[in-house]
Amino acid sequence: MKVAYIFSTSGHTVSYKLGKMILPQLEERRHGAEVVGMFFFDDNTFALRKGDPLGERLSAVARERGILLMLCDQCASERNLAVKNEQGTYDPVGTVEGVRVGCFPDLYAALEGNPPDQVITL
Repeated sequence: MKVAYIFSTSGHTVSYKLGKMILPQLEERRHGAEVVGMFFFDDNTFALRKGDPLGERLSAVARERGILLMLCDQCASERNLAVKNEQGTYDPVGTVEGVRVGCFPDLYAALEGNPPDQVITL
């Protein structure tokens, strides 16, 4: 089964659920589902800042397994993790390697070639 995660709840969502549950399972290849994408909202975007230990670990796993890492464009822009470019879309700034920035239409397009069977919102 293929899954995509949407991290929308603030608080311990990323640090605890992703950092202490999902990511260790992915690193140990025992998660049980193929993760095809992760989309981050609000302060959860900070986990993908360059130099953040959790973000760096996640970036390495994502590169190895082809997992999409995407930040909400407005959330990232408000937190200085993205800038608007000449095309009117956003580019990541100061993030770990491999991060993309966009909105739901961008997420759908990015996952179109490898769609999830389930989307899990945390």
